Amino acid sequence: MIKVGIILGSTRPGRLGEQVASWVYEQAKQRTDAEYALVDVADYQLPLLDEPLLPSQGKYEKEHTKRWAATIASLDAFVFVTAEYNHGIPGALKNAIDFLYAEWNNKAAGFVAYGSAGGTRSVEHLRGVMAELQIADVRQQVGFLLATDFESYKTLRPKPYHAKQLSTLFDQVVRWGTALAALRA
Repeated sequence: MIKVGIILGSTRPGRLGEQVASWVYEQAKQRTDAEYALVDVADYQLPLLDEPLLPSQGKYEKEHTKRWAATIASLDAFVFVTAEYNHGIPGALKNAIDFLYAEWNNKAAGFVAYGSAGGTRSVEHLRGVMAELQIADVRQQVGFLLATDFESYKTLRPKPYHAKQLSTLFDQVVRWGTALAALRA
């Protein structure tokens, strides 16, 4: 059974991402096809990339990088929960991704996003990043509009179709994550 990390990518105070990631994780816990873990980028307190060597060399010197690398290496697939800031992903998420290289390779990813346009532009940004890291991203994504899916722009109110989309996303991520395990063996 593969292990899927639900990566919460915003570290902003008062972030809506905690609600979204919690909802995703609660849905995941009802499934029996994989092991799911919630991984909050904020818990790692990563500074701006401060490793002296290229991540592709895998020679990490800083303890925070080693801890982050161990977490990502332990996962077989990812569901990124991301906000959309100015047509892109949060800087903290991009920074966390950029710390590593091989730990991401030959794994699968799906995306759950939120923002004024449902986070679609942040997902498009992430798809390009995933390609460079040799991560196979799945087609299905889930998007939450700030104006309609959050009560008063503050409280997440998922609709039944969001749960259906997420179920399809999980199906795709688990299938791809399982298939790609052979490449990592």
